[in-house]
Amino acid sequence: MKVSDLRGILQYVPRFRERIFVVAIDGEIVASPNFANILLDLAVLRSLSIKVILVHGASMQIAQPAAARGIAISNADGTGITDESTLKVGLEAITNVMGEIMQGLTSVDLRAVYSNAIIAHPSGILGGVDYLNTGRVERVDTKALHLFLNEGIIPVVPPIGYDGEGKTFRVNSDAVALEVAEAMQAMKILYLSAYDGVVIDGELVGTLSIPEAEEFVKKNRGTGIVEPGLISKVDHAARACRSRVARVHLLNGLKDEALLSEIFSQEGIGTMIYSNEYQQIRRVYKKDVRAVMALIRQSVDSEELVKRTRADIVAHLEDYWVLEVDRILVGCVALHIYPEQNMAELACLYVHKDHEGQGYGRKLMAYTEQVAAEKGIKQVMALSTQTFNYFQQKGGFTEATPDILPPERRKKYDASARNSKVMVKNVGVVAPLEASRV
Repeated sequence: MKVSDLRGILQYVPRFRERIFVVAIDGEIVASPNFANILLDLAVLRSLSIKVILVHGASMQIAQPAAARGIAISNADGTGITDESTLKVGLEAITNVMGEIMQGLTSVDLRAVYSNAIIAHPSGILGGVDYLNTGRVERVDTKALHLFLNEGIIPVVPPIGYDGEGKTFRVNSDAVALEVAEAMQAMKILYLSAYDGVVIDGELVGTLSIPEAEEFVKKNRGTGIVEPGLISKVDHAARACRSRVARVHLLNGLKDEALLSEIFSQEGIGTMIYSNEYQQIRRVYKKDVRAVMALIRQSVDSEELVKRTRADIVAHLEDYWVLEVDRILVGCVALHIYPEQNMAELACLYVHKDHEGQGYGRKLMAYTEQVAAEKGIKQVMALSTQTFNYFQQKGGFTEATPDILPPERRKKYDASARNSKVMVKNVGVVAPLEASRV
């Protein structure tokens, strides 16, 4: 591990400390060789004072032994009908998974307890069909779960529930994770399955808003194009976010370090469904100036950007904007207005190298152009010594001569001796900005 990797992790620790993460692991992942690595990742989370509740599935452990023994089961994942023979096979399989998980957690020096915290009731008759022993979560025993967490114990919650008379019901583990997270006011749900995440047009989608996730489910449910298991996770993720869970992550649990890579990086490796603004462009505050200077330092050293002092930025603070990803500053831009010439200069455009290729530079350009247009500015100019191709190809700027520069800016241009290329773009009048978010 690089020192920079450790620094990257540490910036998240104050935000995650003592918060609750619900980690939902499919039975297929528990049975995989990578489960041992996941257990180590859970130990890392606990070492950082993150409270973990582990929810597990068992559909693979139910289906495979039943097929080997010639037992016809009515449903494996707890979403369909659960007859008596399926419930019997299910309880046996879930007990075996429980033993494997508890043994694994003990092997990495984690204290854990198998919890019957799910109070369930029958799903009942749906569409004229009795779902028999399939249940719905009625409530979660939050008092017991908090008691375990406060003692440093990881509660392990199975995909079964009990009613007040002790009757057992098979419950879908995706739904259990949702209900537990909502009841416990968890910060995150992390679904670990064999899916990489949401793939659209052959590309893995890194983030989805609630409406985007709901649209994905509506468009793909029942089509056979997308696996029902993935549809279930996206559906429950969107519902969790509607219930004030801030983030839900869909990860491939077969990949080593997927859990830590998703939690402790700004881009992650799976798909994240979010309930609040994940990315935003906002004005720079005085407290941000040090971070802005640190962000652009490398580009200043390479003479890509003009050197700016703290006093320079503070003096024109209202001209600067930053792009945050999950509250981490990753980019900045400035827009200097020249009202007499009805022009503005797009300046100090920079995106951290770890976030290049994500389209953030174009978002910052588009946003400042929108700000300029709102103010009635007709032209935006940009000066560059090394990235003029970017402005032309990505921003739609065209090359001009220094003669177009406002007199005040022309003096600075001549004095700098940088011989920057001058780029210009016409902008149209737009409606006032409603919010500084992307």
